[in-house]
Amino acid sequence: MNAQIFRDSDADRAFRPRRFAGKFTIYAILILWAFICLFPIYWTATTSFKMAPDVMRGNMVPWWDFTPKWLGWRSLGLSPDTIGNESTVREEFLKRFWNSTIVSVSASALALILGSMAAYGLSRFSYRFGFMRNSDISFFFLSQLILPPVVLALPLLVLYKSLDMLDTRIGLILLYTLTVLPIVIWIMRDQFGSIPAELEEAALVDGLSIWGAFLTIVVPIAAPGMVAAFILSLVLTWNEYFFAALLTSSHAKTLPVMVASQTGSQGISWWSMAALSFAAILPLIVIGIALERYIIKGMAAGAVK
Repeated sequence: MNAQIFRDSDADRAFRPRRFAGKFTIYAILILWAFICLFPIYWTATTSFKMAPDVMRGNMVPWWDFTPKWLGWRSLGLSPDTIGNESTVREEFLKRFWNSTIVSVSASALALILGSMAAYGLSRFSYRFGFMRNSDISFFFLSQLILPPVVLALPLLVLYKSLDMLDTRIGLILLYTLTVLPIVIWIMRDQFGSIPAELEEAALVDGLSIWGAFLTIVVPIAAPGMVAAFILSLVLTWNEYFFAALLTSSHAKTLPVMVASQTGSQGISWWSMAALSFAAILPLIVIGIALERYIIKGMAAGAVK
């Protein structure tokens, strides 16, 4: 008995260095990956405080390689010395920011509503459309993402011109809804599939309708997945550039189009572009941090059934 205990203790002592090495390797990889992911944000934020020579020399560390200045933010009218004054550039930025907010939130919410209903139907009922079954219909929705956006450029331009929807927010909202709808359906189908159908059957026995069971039983359970789908849709629509540049000219332009316009005969205004880019991504960073736990729950739910 004592010999067995001694052997187990020796084995544990021999295993500890390997376990420590394994944990150290994992954490080192995670730290490296976090650095790779966060470096573009750091570079954008620091570039907004650089002068032209600092940008060209590639200086990276504030107060070490360069002295931070408000050049980039002053060009947008967002520096401390210009924030209280009138600025046409700041008004233009706020207008584009408002356009991006309205279009992205509206399209994401509409896609979430339509996509959740479609995904619930695919997870609970059996459909037959010609040779297509539920799995074929789900793949059909996802396959729409394979089509390159440039293929739709001319047809959409002609269609929107005939419908008088060029340079309108509603035009972008409808298009963005169709763009992210397949992703919402695919995510929510797995979410609803992980919820036991017995819960809804019990609700139906208690007198609830199918809609009542869906809204009072299924939706609260699937809320983390819905939040994750909404955030993903919001990020995709917020950053979309191609269709916003193609279908808008002045009234409905969004922030990505304004960021890409920071060029001129003298070249690219890197500090202005960096300040504008950081101001554009800051709301997404705040939302991501605030709703991190819902995103993780939503992406993990349905992975194990």
